[in-house]
Amino acid sequence: MRMLVRRHLGKVVAGAAMAVAGTAVMIGITLPGTAGADETGGSTGGKTGQSGQQAAGQQGGTVQPGVVEQAPAEGEKGTGRDPLTDDETKRVERLALSQSLFNSSENVDGDRGPQRLGVDLAEPDADELDDPNAPRRADVTFYDYKDDTLVTKTVNLDTGKVEQTGTQHGVQPPLSTDEQTEAARLLIADPLGAGLKADFKDATGTELTSPDQLLLASMVYRATPGAQSAALDQCGEHRCVRLLPKVKNGPWIDTRSLVIDLSTRKVAKLTG
Repeated sequence: MRMLVRRHLGKVVAGAAMAVAGTAVMIGITLPGTAGADETGGSTGGKTGQSGQQAAGQQGGTVQPGVVEQAPAEGEKGTGRDPLTDDETKRVERLALSQSLFNSSENVDGDRGPQRLGVDLAEPDADELDDPNAPRRADVTFYDYKDDTLVTKTVNLDTGKVEQTGTQHGVQPPLSTDEQTEAARLLIADPLGAGLKADFKDATGTELTSPDQLLLASMVYRATPGAQSAALDQCGEHRCVRLLPKVKNGPWIDTRSLVIDLSTRKVAKLTG
């Protein structure tokens, strides 16, 4: 079998481990296997704002104001500390997305409405720890790309009310699948993505044109002052990512030196 010698971003990684840095100082991690990459891979979720605008344009040529959907029926419910059911997850996501939040925020594509990150069962209050009938609550997290804010809403599953809203800056949880996909799209389109595309063609014989051709894992990147190019100094306040792309049924491709700033939609290369 012909050995691929030429590499544009280093070497295509075929093994299970590579050194990856969460900051500018490199630390060792183990790359996810194929199964893990499948779970966080390059499938694109529905972009509500974008698809809604496209549909409106097709129907009348004028984009209509977005409308937040009414909360769905309760559906299947869990009890106590049971994991959230699918019905509960869908319900609290919609309950947490108020009209004001929808209108004032942006998602990773720049469309109206915050980026959904996740829904988790909330911890009970201190005085409810021994109460078997304590209300079930869920924490719903969004990221607002308009001002780089993490928004957390705590929803009471029994009453359907939002009991608490928290906002934080400089807090960067793991990326959602949609965010990984958008980061890959930006990298493929950027001149700095030329090496990724060349390595992909070496490995497959075909052109890389879409994130759907890759399995994706990612790491949030935080800047260390003075340790990287000035273009990345705001990473941590901005939402920045290092991608770990894998050819489907093929090798990993090394893109450790590249960082995608999703807040500015720019790609930069680490120095040193």
